[in-house]
Amino acid sequence: MVQKYQSPVRVYKHGFELIMAAYERRFPTCHLIPMFVGSDIMNEYISEDGAVHVVERRCKLDVDAPRLLKKIAGVDYVYFIQKNSLNRRERTLHIEAHNETFASRIVVHEYCCYTVHPDNDDWTCFEQSASLDIKSFFGFESTVEKIAMKQYTSNIKKGKEIIEYYLKQMEEEGITYLPRWVPVTKQQQELQTSTSVHSVSPAQNIPTITSSDGQSSRDALSSSSPPESLSSTPDDKLDADYIKRYLGDLTPLQESCLIRLRQWLQETHKGKIPKDEHILRFLRARDFNIDKARELMCQSLTWRKQHQVDYLLSTWNPPQVLQDYYAGGWHHHDSDGRPLYLLRLGQMDTKGLVRALGEESLLRHVLSINEEGLRRCEENTKIFGRPISSWTCLVDLEGLNMRHLWRPGVKALLRIIEVVETNYPETLGRLLILRAPRVFPVLWTLVSPFIDENTRKKFLVYAGNDYQGPGGLIDYIDKEVIPDFLGGECMCDVPEGGLVPKALYRTPEELESEDIRLWTETIYQSASVFKGAPHEIFIQIVDASSVITWDFDVCKGDIVFNIYHSKRAPQVPKRDTLGAHGITSPVGNNVQLIDKAWQLGRDYSMVESPLTCKEGESVQGSHVTRWPGFYILQWKFHSMPACATSSLPRVDDVLASLQVSSHKCKVMYYTEIIGSEDFRGSMTSLESSHSGFSQLSAATTTSSQSHSSSMVSREPLPLSESMLPSLTHPQDLKSCPDGLLRLSPSFWGQHFSTLYTLRPPVFLRWPPSWRLPFIREAVGTTAIETEGSDSS
Repeated sequence: MVQKYQSPVRVYKHGFELIMAAYERRFPTCHLIPMFVGSDIMNEYISEDGAVHVVERRCKLDVDAPRLLKKIAGVDYVYFIQKNSLNRRERTLHIEAHNETFASRIVVHEYCCYTVHPDNDDWTCFEQSASLDIKSFFGFESTVEKIAMKQYTSNIKKGKEIIEYYLKQMEEEGITYLPRWVPVTKQQQELQTSTSVHSVSPAQNIPTITSSDGQSSRDALSSSSPPESLSSTPDDKLDADYIKRYLGDLTPLQESCLIRLRQWLQETHKGKIPKDEHILRFLRARDFNIDKARELMCQSLTWRKQHQVDYLLSTWNPPQVLQDYYAGGWHHHDSDGRPLYLLRLGQMDTKGLVRALGEESLLRHVLSINEEGLRRCEENTKIFGRPISSWTCLVDLEGLNMRHLWRPGVKALLRIIEVVETNYPETLGRLLILRAPRVFPVLWTLVSPFIDENTRKKFLVYAGNDYQGPGGLIDYIDKEVIPDFLGGECMCDVPEGGLVPKALYRTPEELESEDIRLWTETIYQSASVFKGAPHEIFIQIVDASSVITWDFDVCKGDIVFNIYHSKRAPQVPKRDTLGAHGITSPVGNNVQLIDKAWQLGRDYSMVESPLTCKEGESVQGSHVTRWPGFYILQWKFHSMPACATSSLPRVDDVLASLQVSSHKCKVMYYTEIIGSEDFRGSMTSLESSHSGFSQLSAATTTSSQSHSSSMVSREPLPLSESMLPSLTHPQDLKSCPDGLLRLSPSFWGQHFSTLYTLRPPVFLRWPPSWRLPFIREAVGTTAIETEGSDSS
C-alpha cells in the first residue's frame, strides 16, 4: 500500500530571500538533523542573468534502523537524489527528491515548494508532499514502513524549528533583511563601484552562499505543489497556524489525513464541503484511517442532507410537552471551556414523553441539542482562543427506577444513541454520571454495547454523594457554576421534569402517523438501483427552454446517470416490492418507465452524455430543455466491462445471476423545474430553491469541472460569422451591454454541440463589423434588436 503525506501551508512571516538564506546555513551538514551526513553536487546550472539556479545533489543519510536490518540490506547509508530549482525573479523554489538506494524495492518521492504569500509579499509559504511505496524488502516490508514513516515524521516536525533556529542566529548577527534579486548587470555595476562592500555586507555575502551551497539546503527541506496553485486558490488550502489555532495540535500525519480527506471532498462533493472541525471528528472516530472515516462521513452527509438536519435549529420548534417535561438544558461551560449540558434523567418521565410525543419527535429534539452543541463549540473556540470541538454532559440519575426501563423507552434510547454515535462522533468530551442508583447497572448493561469504545472511556460514574469529594465534580466544573440541585450555588433553569399527564398521551395510530410524517418530511427521495433494473422518473415539460435541475447522492454502489426525451408518455410506474436497506430511509423504491419494446432513437432519444458516478459522490446539475414532451431521468447500475481477453463470465455477473434480488445500488435525489428566466446556473438555482445544500461549510466551494453542471463562461467566446446565417428565431440572440450577445438555450443546443460541455447561457462577443444584414430574419421581426439599430 502506498503511504502518502500532504502538509498544510506553513507560513513564515519573513521575506523569501531571508528564508532562503536561513536554509543555506543547513548545508552541507546540519547538527539539528543527525541523520543527514552530507551531500555532493552532481549537476548545477545558472542562467546568464543569475535568476535561475538549478542544483542536483546526492545526499547521504544515516537511517536509524536496527543493526540486523542494516546487515541484511548490506548498506550503512541511504542515498537520495535532490533536484533544487530556484527562481529568484519569481521568488520560488521547487524541490524534487527520490531515493537512489533500493530504488527497485522502495519508491520514495518528495516534492516541496517555497513561494511568496499570495496576500503579503513579505511572507513566505512552504508546502510539501511525499509518497512511499514499499514493493519488497527481504520480508521486512512492515518494519521498513514503520521506520521510514517515523523518520520522516520526525524530520517534518524539526523543519520549522530548524528555520527558526537559523533565523534567530542571523538576527544575532544583525541580519534581519535581505534585498530582492536584481538583474546581474546591476549587480555587476554595484560590484564595480565598491568591491570592499561585497565582502563586508551580510546582505551581499549570503546570496553568494546561495549560489553554491544554498540550493541543496532547500532540497532537503522542501517538496510540493506549484506556486500557481497556492497563489490562485489560497482558500482551498489549510494553514499550519490555522490548524493549531482552531483544530488543535495534530501530528504531521494527522494533518496530512485531514488535508487529503478534505481534498477528496472538494473533488466529489461539489458545493458542500463540511467544516474542517467536522471532518476532523470523523477522522478521530476512526483513528485517522482515511477510508473508514470517509465512508462514515459520506453516510452522515447523506443522512443530514435528506433529513434537512442543517436547517434543524431554524425550523424545529419543540412541542410544549418537551419544553415542560424534558429535564435537560445548557448551563455555562466546564473548567476546560467546553459547553456544559445538564440532563436530569432520573427526574424525567421517559414513558410519558414517548407516549405523548413518539420516538421521532424525541430523536429530532436530541438532534437539535447536538446541533446547538456544535454551534456553542464554535463560539467557545473564539471566546477562549483555543480549539474546543466537544462538550461535557452531566447526567443526574437521582430518581432513576425500573419505570425508566420500560421497553419502548429503552428502544427509543438505543435508537437515539445509535443515530448520535453515527453522525456526531467525537463531540462528547466527557460524560459525568452522578448519583447512580442500584438500578443503574441494569440500564448500563442494556445501552453500553451500542456505545463506541472510545466514547465509553469518557464516562465517569459517581454513586451516591461521591461526586462531592476530591476527584469529583469540582475537578471538572468550576465551583461557581455547579447547579443548585447538586449542592452548588448557581441557579439552574433546567426544567425539573415530572410525570407527563396521561391526558397528553396519544394513540399508537396517531404516534405512528406523526413518526412517518417527521421521517418522510424531506424534499429528497431514495431509490434502489438493481442490475438490470434502473430507477427512472419522468418530468413533463410544456414550455421549451425550461431548466431541469437535479441534486443526488450515490449512497451505495456505482451508477450511470442518463437523461432521455420522448414524445410519448411513459407507462404507468411499476413499483418494486423489494425493500431497500439504508441509513436514510426505512423504505426504498425502484421504478422503471422505459418500455422494453421502445427503441433508442425511434421512441426516445438521449439528450445528455452518460455520467458515471462513484459511491459517495454528490452530483448537482441541470439541463435546458429544447423541446416539450417527457424527459426521463435514469439511474442505472454501473457494471465494469469484462476483460476483453477472456470470454469467461465475471464473478460479479455470476453472483448477480444467483442473487437477482440483492440490493446493489442506492441513490438519494431531488429534482426541480426552473423557468429559463429564473435560471442562474445550477448551483445558485438549486440553492435558491432550497435544495438542501449542506450548511456545515462556512465557505462553500463550487466545482467548475462538473460534467453535469450548467455554468456561465467567464470569458466571452468569439462568434464566427458562419454561425449567424443559421439564426431563424428572433429570440435566439438578445443584446447585452458592452457588445455582448446572449444566445438562447435552443440555439445553443442546435449550433454549438462541439462546446456543449460549457452549457448555456454563454456570452459571446459581437464583432463591431457585424450588422443586421448578416442575420437571417424571422418573418415579420428581426432576429436581433439593439439600441439604435434598424428594425428592418
